[in-house]
Amino acid sequence: MGSDRASRTSNRPRRPVSRVRTSDEVHSAASGARGSLRGTETVRIDPDRIEQLPIGYAPDRDGAPDAGEIIWTWVPYEENDGRGKDRPVLVIGRESADRVYAVRMTSKAHDGDRDYLSIGSGDWDSQGRESWVDIEQLYSVHESGLRREAAVLDRSRYGRVASALARRYGWASA
Repeated sequence: MGSDRASRTSNRPRRPVSRVRTSDEVHSAASGARGSLRGTETVRIDPDRIEQLPIGYAPDRDGAPDAGEIIWTWVPYEENDGRGKDRPVLVIGRESADRVYAVRMTSKAHDGDRDYLSIGSGDWDSQGRESWVDIEQLYSVHESGLRREAAVLDRSRYGRVASALARRYGWASA
């Protein structure tokens, strides 16, 4: 599997990526991020370093982030300098008991960009704008970093995102 993964990822054009923190750094770093506590910040993860990520669909509007839900959380800027902003992310799976994996969303159009997938509009955007999921950027979100549950993405649109991630990274899509 390692050589297959290497050949699949080496041929893919890459955007410049800011330094990605290791899991140890994520869980031990003191955070300067607004509203976060030590070890609970939202951090960017290199998706190519994740061998297995079961992508499920289990939305449950219970106040905890679940796969298939769009939540708002503080997301660091690419410069990784302690700045960031609240933005919507789509939860795609569980990392641990208190962390989930999520991909960021934007309302900025990305027609023809292979790193983005249009999911249309929904209740997560009060202005009803078309939204795009960035399948190149993966985040680890601590449950305490959830600002609010915005919406549940319907199974059909979620399935398109899950399929795109499964094709790109080789993760299992449930």
